[in-house]
Amino acid sequence: MLTIVNAIYQDNYKIALKFNDEKNGIVDLEEFIFNTKFKPFKELKSIEKFKSFRLDYTLKWGEDLDLAPEYLYFKTFENDKELQIKFKEWGYK
Repeated sequence: MLTIVNAIYQDNYKIALKFNDEKNGIVDLEEFIFNTKFKPFKELKSIEKFKSFRLDYTLKWGEDLDLAPEYLYFKTFENDKELQIKFKEWGYK
């Protein structure tokens, strides 16, 4: 099971992530937050709210708002050619 083992806020809507497969990268969630149709995520437009995430196998905001670790992995490494088959299997490409 894919999980996030470390997460450090960087700036704006960027978070440095380390996954349990030892891959590290920076995810930029600005486009997702500002273009999402999922109303609960719109509250993350507030940088203070965005920065208030906690780590519990993935990123969570409060008790009810989180993103799948697979989605965060995809967004972090979406341009990695070696991972394209995995992303297709997950339904992200």
